[in-house]
Amino acid sequence: MADLRTNYLGIELKNPIIVGSSGLTNSVEKIVEIEKAGAGAVVLKSLFEEQIRFQIHKSVSQSDSVFLYPEAEDYISNYTRENEVSDYLDLIRNCKAKVSIPVMASINCVSSTEWTSFARRIQDAGADALELNIFILPSDPKRNPEENEQVYFDIVMEVLKEVTIPVSIKISYYFSGLAKTALRLSWTGIKGMVLFNRFFSPDIDIDKFEVTATNVFSTQEELAISLRWVAMLSARVHCDIAASTGIHDGNGVVKQLLAGAKAVQVASTVYKNGTAIIPKMIGFLEQWMDKHQFKTTADFIGKMSFKESQNPAAYERVQFMKHFAGIE
Repeated sequence: MADLRTNYLGIELKNPIIVGSSGLTNSVEKIVEIEKAGAGAVVLKSLFEEQIRFQIHKSVSQSDSVFLYPEAEDYISNYTRENEVSDYLDLIRNCKAKVSIPVMASINCVSSTEWTSFARRIQDAGADALELNIFILPSDPKRNPEENEQVYFDIVMEVLKEVTIPVSIKISYYFSGLAKTALRLSWTGIKGMVLFNRFFSPDIDIDKFEVTATNVFSTQEELAISLRWVAMLSARVHCDIAASTGIHDGNGVVKQLLAGAKAVQVASTVYKNGTAIIPKMIGFLEQWMDKHQFKTTADFIGKMSFKESQNPAAYERVQFMKHFAGIE
């Protein structure tokens, strides 16, 4: 029987399937169900830096005592922050008490300010690893790319000062030089990189004149975006890579592992199909490995990466003309 174990962030997983940070991972009950379905690990729903700041501001602005007693502002701010963080720390502790699979915490962050001190408390609560979901939208025309990208390095370096557990970063492909930036980030001491994070996609309701959400869940067609970059970066960066976005079945799992991912993160397919999709993905992987006589995942991870592929130029092709030339 095929051995599905993989090593990601220096942690041995019983298989490469990780349920990513989402509403699927915001309670102990849901995570117990995910473990029973067979997932190799779980990333808890993110603690949002923006959410914490908003809650602090909201609590302060709604309190009449602030106007009567100015010193109450500090008390309310600290209490609100503590309450938000305490709930998250309790989630980590309770999950670790109930499940045996690795439990990874997640912080969605946009700066390297005071929140970085939370990282140590997350470690103390028992998290097996910490994933930093970082994205700075390059929307300010007055800010150059180097300034945007420096924020990623500032965040990573501040967090690495606080913890000894493995740290990974979940990034987007919105970089002026993705390959170089990914390589430089891998030199910082992080243990992993997740390609790629998924964002709120805006739409417009033309009758209500409101901005709404669209494409909340990924599709299988989106696999190609991360697949290209997993293949191109997996043998070049100095950390593990996990693939994310567009992985909806066992076929997608195999493709990303062949490209060089040590693990994959899934969410949309679990939302759509329930946790029953997890054993199906595991079964497909196991059968595929037996069919091709691979005894362990290490036997084929990266077999189709840019470095190992017989046609690496295919990953760099960006124009359709050559591909469709001669097709009637």
